[in-house]
Amino acid sequence: MVVVLNAALSSQDLPTPLAGLLADALKTQDLALKAGRSLYLHRPAGLRAPRLVFTVAADGSAKAYRHALSAAMPALKHSAARHLAVTLPPQASWSCAHAHALVSALEEAVYVYRHTKPSAPPAPAVSKVSLLVGKDGLKAVQHDLAQARAIGLGVAVAREWANRPGNHCTPTHLADEARRLGQAHGLKVEVLDRKAVEKLGMGAFLAVAQGSEQPLRFIVMRYDGGRRGEPPHVLVGKGITFDTGGISIKPAAEMDEMKFDMSGAASVLGTMRALAELKPRVNVVGLIPACENMPDGRSVKPGDVVTSLSGQTIEILNTDAEGRLILCDALTYAERFKPASVVDIATLTGACVIALGHHHSGLFTADDALAEALQTAGREALDTCWRMPLDEEYDEALKSNFADMANVGGRAGGAITAAMFLRRFAGKYRWAHLDIAGTAWKSGAAKGATGRPVALLTRYLLNQAR
Repeated sequence: MVVVLNAALSSQDLPTPLAGLLADALKTQDLALKAGRSLYLHRPAGLRAPRLVFTVAADGSAKAYRHALSAAMPALKHSAARHLAVTLPPQASWSCAHAHALVSALEEAVYVYRHTKPSAPPAPAVSKVSLLVGKDGLKAVQHDLAQARAIGLGVAVAREWANRPGNHCTPTHLADEARRLGQAHGLKVEVLDRKAVEKLGMGAFLAVAQGSEQPLRFIVMRYDGGRRGEPPHVLVGKGITFDTGGISIKPAAEMDEMKFDMSGAASVLGTMRALAELKPRVNVVGLIPACENMPDGRSVKPGDVVTSLSGQTIEILNTDAEGRLILCDALTYAERFKPASVVDIATLTGACVIALGHHHSGLFTADDALAEALQTAGREALDTCWRMPLDEEYDEALKSNFADMANVGGRAGGAITAAMFLRRFAGKYRWAHLDIAGTAWKSGAAKGATGRPVALLTRYLLNQAR
């Protein structure tokens, strides 16, 4: 049993015997009512539950609830507990964000990567979770938890594929996974090969892919839950399955983490999986341009000029600014769907990490209503984004003497100039760009994918459903 407390709590606010156990823990100073503190009790007196964890939240908010649950999980991770009963902080008001908090904390605790690691420890034994609430609003709680659980399934898909090494997650592997999801969950999937992409005229996408032995794939997924003919919402995910930087090669340190450069693509796969589970009344198209960015005798060179699907020419000053090159052709391709909105998702710039760190994804759009819708979805799903500027002055940095535009500007405002580049290809519909370079994965001892921003995207699409 996990009992979530808050700093303003009195032991009298709990029923017996929990009140007595808490009073004793406070008296002996084994626990303090400070955010992040937790205490594990084995075979607590007076309880049928064989294990009890007190964990302290800063307040009754969903964000504090998630932090408190995350603090409690290590005590249970290696136990034999199969069924968890979890409470809300006293006086907390339930919201859908609390559902996301509960599910995301538990999913994080039980996830174990094992695709290429057969020696990985067994997953925690927990297979059932109960939320202890009163009868008032029970249906709303059940509805929110069902949605959060479905989104959790999508997050797991995104996390799993982003974690796989580049030799186990090639463009072909991504296409195969898209087909598998389509067959298993009733999604329409089409995969275009190099010949089809050449016929379309995706010169920017082809330029990035030409240095790799791995064949490119352009993946089109459709979820048709809305009315026939209703304009779809389009998600475009960057699918660079490994990024060396190309001729503008990256430093060796931490280059292994460039397997995560397809996290945008993984988030599209995960979101489509969640939609298939939830079946909202909305039409959604997922586009994934997938390739590697490698150095080779055939690779695109700094100074080369290519022609995009839109007809605009691009001087490639830096081959490590490749994500925007594959995205720009996908954004032009999106026009054929006459979309209600288009959101591209990409681990696009290190500059965004410098600007926002690892807490918020960067949000870029000139559409105030779309910005508010995405920010609201992020708050509801505890998968937040922060709006960045798109002033016209930033566009000056992309001027070129030899093409319609350069693919990079100066170092200053790099995340913004990258978004300004993409904006040139998204002028015919409502568009937003999410730079997830700081939120898609963690480094260090906790290295691994987060599955963001599947929760944000799915919540946004659920809010658009009729």
